[in-house]
Amino acid sequence: MTLHNMTPFEAIKGTLKSAIVLGWLICCTAMAQQQTPPPAVEIPDDPEPLVENTLEPRLPLNELRVFAEAFDRVSNAYVREIDDRTLLENAIRGMLSELDPHSAYLDRDSFSELQETTTGNYGGLGLEVNMDNGFVRVIAPMDDTPAARGGVEPGDLIIRLDDQPVKGMTLTEAIEAMRGEPGSDIKVTIIREGADQPLELNLTREVIQVASVRQRVIEEGYGYIRIAQFQSKTGEEVEAAVTKLQESGKLKGLILDLRNNPGGVLQSAVAVSDIFIDDGLIVYTSGRLSNTDLKFSASKPDATNGLPLVVLVNEGTASASEIVAGALQDHGRAVIMGVSTFGKGSVQTILPLNNEKAIKLTTSLYFTPNGRSIQAEGIVPDIWVDRSTITRVKTNPFQVKESNLPNHLNNTSGESTPRPEVISTDLATTDYQLNEALTLLKGINILGRNPRG
Repeated sequence: MTLHNMTPFEAIKGTLKSAIVLGWLICCTAMAQQQTPPPAVEIPDDPEPLVENTLEPRLPLNELRVFAEAFDRVSNAYVREIDDRTLLENAIRGMLSELDPHSAYLDRDSFSELQETTTGNYGGLGLEVNMDNGFVRVIAPMDDTPAARGGVEPGDLIIRLDDQPVKGMTLTEAIEAMRGEPGSDIKVTIIREGADQPLELNLTREVIQVASVRQRVIEEGYGYIRIAQFQSKTGEEVEAAVTKLQESGKLKGLILDLRNNPGGVLQSAVAVSDIFIDDGLIVYTSGRLSNTDLKFSASKPDATNGLPLVVLVNEGTASASEIVAGALQDHGRAVIMGVSTFGKGSVQTILPLNNEKAIKLTTSLYFTPNGRSIQAEGIVPDIWVDRSTITRVKTNPFQVKESNLPNHLNNTSGESTPRPEVISTDLATTDYQLNEALTLLKGINILGRNPRG
């Protein structure tokens, strides 16, 4: 039903307001096209270029006129009064949300939260998420956080937070709902592929202090490095981890675990790749602006001297961690093992606005050394290993061998063949993919030995 009882004064007032809004939009657009934007503050997935406006000026007057008219209609006729500033912010938010899942408008609170996430120190659950058809999709739970310990898995779809439906929330609102005072509880309702009904998880918020890198020796001669996410000093931490493992004894092989790594600082991904690659291209980016066309190459020798390397990936391996996996795969430097990765091959830049607000905008795509785009495809592992649960089969105690037969001939070689190392049963049953990576490294070392003679 359309209302026609607008007074002449109201009609004139509305027309005047539309004209003012249109004039303001034209003025702002012209100023934006004539001025160089402020320096770009990079979010974790982006290098450090300054964004310059090198595109041809555009002023879509007809479209701006339609926007001004729509703005006036909503401002005057909506069932509840809304201030103009809120309407304009919502317009910006809607414009960005329709571009791709990673572009967004950041108000003061969102900007502050982004900086907290970058430092890895905030009260919450420890989840990397994005929006998926109005719901919140889990990219990956962070290591040793309430979400990881509580059973949240990559790919889970969050549909309720406490008793509030997620449908209709913005991503910022959903993140705010999951954050809170350390020690406070929240009920997270999720839908998981293969589950018959939604799962309810009761989680307790904690101060999230994400450790970027940790290392250990799995078995004598075989090292393990886990990167939880790429922070500003991750490259240095991985290099230090390699040194510690080398000091613990002669290494025969190394496992680099990037599973459930949601990404982070692109420069750190380049630095980590550079630890294992002697020379050549690591990653390059390409966008509409000239200064988004960047190349990153190895700058120092392989710190491990060609040590056999297996990289573990899964569906929670995203963004910067995919850069590392793609670079090592294209250079033939490592065997990539696991399942296909998340597939985030885009780069976002934070463009500050006035009043401590900003927009997070997708400005380029990145490509592996061989020119592959990971966007919506991911890294396909060289050896596919699903996450699995295995059960050890009991051996037959009555099985007869040659040595059990009466009057069997003795071995005359004068020496017995040593038994191979037995991989821990605990590792095989608790982390099958890691177990397979260790088995592969042992096989590589067997083939690398001198033939018995």
